[in-house]
Amino acid sequence: MVRAAVLPAVGAPLEIAEIDLPDPGPGQVRIRLAAAGVCHSDLSLSNGTMRVPVPAVLGHEGAGTVVAVGEGVTHVAPGDPVILNWAPSCGTCHACTLGEVWLCANALNGAADVYAYRSSDGSDLHPGLNVAAFAEETVVAASCVLPLPEGIPLTDAALLGCAVLTGYGAIHHAAQVREGETVAVFGVGGVGLSTIQSARIAGATTIVAVDVSPEKEELARAAGATDYVVASENTAREIRTLTGKQGVDVAVECVGRAVTIRTAWESTRRGGRTTVVGIGGKDQQVTFNALELFHWGRTLSGCVYGNSDPAKDVPVLAEHVRAGRLDLGSLVTERIALDGIPGAFENMVAGKGGRALVIF
Repeated sequence: MVRAAVLPAVGAPLEIAEIDLPDPGPGQVRIRLAAAGVCHSDLSLSNGTMRVPVPAVLGHEGAGTVVAVGEGVTHVAPGDPVILNWAPSCGTCHACTLGEVWLCANALNGAADVYAYRSSDGSDLHPGLNVAAFAEETVVAASCVLPLPEGIPLTDAALLGCAVLTGYGAIHHAAQVREGETVAVFGVGGVGLSTIQSARIAGATTIVAVDVSPEKEELARAAGATDYVVASENTAREIRTLTGKQGVDVAVECVGRAVTIRTAWESTRRGGRTTVVGIGGKDQQVTFNALELFHWGRTLSGCVYGNSDPAKDVPVLAEHVRAGRLDLGSLVTERIALDGIPGAFENMVAGKGGRALVIF
């Protein structure tokens, strides 16, 4: 038996419970978690913004040590440190054949599986976004496991599984920020801080961080922000003022709200690019008129998992960490136990802090 944070139903409070994990079958790996990040997507799954089969063990940003492997697993072995990949590509769907593995049609098929059972009554449990990282141990498909590159602290490595891949990919893959460009980042949480660091690595000259909380300015500047704007109805105007009345070349929206997406778009120069990373609800409607779309010539695009290929990008990120260009530990503002996850959710809603990290 292992302890896990169980979501019994959509909208219900998480429950810390004991669960029974089966031995890994063919093509599966059992992992003892070292740490798991608390991501806004977990909150979105718990409150119904995104759908998930329930009851479930959430958590998709994790790292740990291999305990056992099933038949046919050869790329990792017991004792190996690993990172969890919550969206493994199948390699055969249309998106995968185009090289767009982040859009894999089958990436989340495993979330509907029964992977464990509640110890108290034997009821079925689903693995959240495939990997069920809010537990002391988990059993996942081998495709969800990436070897941890050398020289990366195991607990901090959990952040590579979502926040850092997303922020790095938003800058380097989706927006394709070039050296000397100007960037605005909306939302200074775990993903936003990763995005700011990645913009700095890309060589952006001006990096404007935007958030509703004045208290996050120190975090943003430590990550590489050159300017900080407290969100208001004048945000776009302030950003244009900071950039010679032109607007930034690139805006990255990490919030998922219609008003923020619209403001990010308005903050870019004529011909600028806006990349939307934040996951909003269906009720968040963004509107434009035909004339402004023509006149401004701006680009607005979505971004899934940073448009990243984890197998290729994690080694690149590891090199940035080893070289001191990427600081994983600075993204973490709270280290908690399993029972601290609800409080971390509350802090997200209140706009407090960066990333909360569950330490096992």
